[in-house]
Amino acid sequence: MKNIKIGDRIISDESKAFIIAEISANHNHDIEVAKKMIREAKRAGADAVKLQTYTADTITLDCDNEYFQIKQGTIWDGTTLYKLYKEAYTPWEWHKELMDVAKHEDIICFSSPFDKTAVDFLESLDVPAYKVASFEITDIPLIEYIAEKGKPVIISTGIATIQEIQDAVEACNRAHNEQVILLKCTSAYPAKLEEMNLKTIPNIADTFNVISGLSDHTLGITVPVGAVAIGAKVIEKHFILDRNMGGPDSAFSLNIEEFSEMVRSIRDIEKALGKVNYKLSDKALKNREFSRSLFICENVKAGEKITEKNVRSVRPGYGISPKYLPQILGKSFKESYEKGTPLDFQYIND
Repeated sequence: MKNIKIGDRIISDESKAFIIAEISANHNHDIEVAKKMIREAKRAGADAVKLQTYTADTITLDCDNEYFQIKQGTIWDGTTLYKLYKEAYTPWEWHKELMDVAKHEDIICFSSPFDKTAVDFLESLDVPAYKVASFEITDIPLIEYIAEKGKPVIISTGIATIQEIQDAVEACNRAHNEQVILLKCTSAYPAKLEEMNLKTIPNIADTFNVISGLSDHTLGITVPVGAVAIGAKVIEKHFILDRNMGGPDSAFSLNIEEFSEMVRSIRDIEKALGKVNYKLSDKALKNREFSRSLFICENVKAGEKITEKNVRSVRPGYGISPKYLPQILGKSFKESYEKGTPLDFQYIND
């Protein structure tokens, strides 16, 4: 069984789901909003908050030719990559202050680096883990550089083929890092339910011998709760204080109440999942009194043959099991018995 430690949390096949609140661009360039998001994520039940560490210049080029125009049918169509990331990035000078807030709130904080300079910067802050975003999964040199730091690496698989996922896992392994978590992800914003294919989550774990989870961009909480029900051990969901604030990721982010409800629902489904268990509880054993059993259903005399007319399977469950009826038909009663007597083997002649 794999065990991966992030901060003070152990993530394994037997652990509760590790729930990440993705802050992304939802702070709208207000550090006080970002701080409040961390505090509210903690109160909502998140195990961790995640930042994104890049600048427009480290992630793309300041260029507006056709290659850099966003026109893929997303909520960001009509702008350029550079303009989007200029609006969305989290200033690097905020990071330490935000991580200090997280430490004070006792919530884990880490980030997604988008180039080697971001990795170096995050290393200086001693982050407990790294996240590789979906669109960076093909950047094998970057993944190797991250994995070399010896910390858990969470990788979203949104735009990757199965071979590219394998390449990313092998990049970590080459760096002698097997602390890999793969997140099923549908890179659509928002993503449609019919595109989620949650059955892939347990298959990812089996195929790549990793812990698997979900990075979710659907609306609502149905998908992450369903993902936990089939084995997801990490859930990442975009978080916002209020969608009316707007911002690049606001449309597919959960507000405080929704995130809290998601956490409650996940914890409830985890309780219900329990473990493989065929042992009856005390309550179930007591309720067996209402199960079916064989009763004498009319007054009978000693020596009278047992038939389906004088013995029946009925509720409650104080007689012998109905499965014995075929074996006892045709045998005879030892004594006389009244209607309503639970049948016992000692009442039957061999």
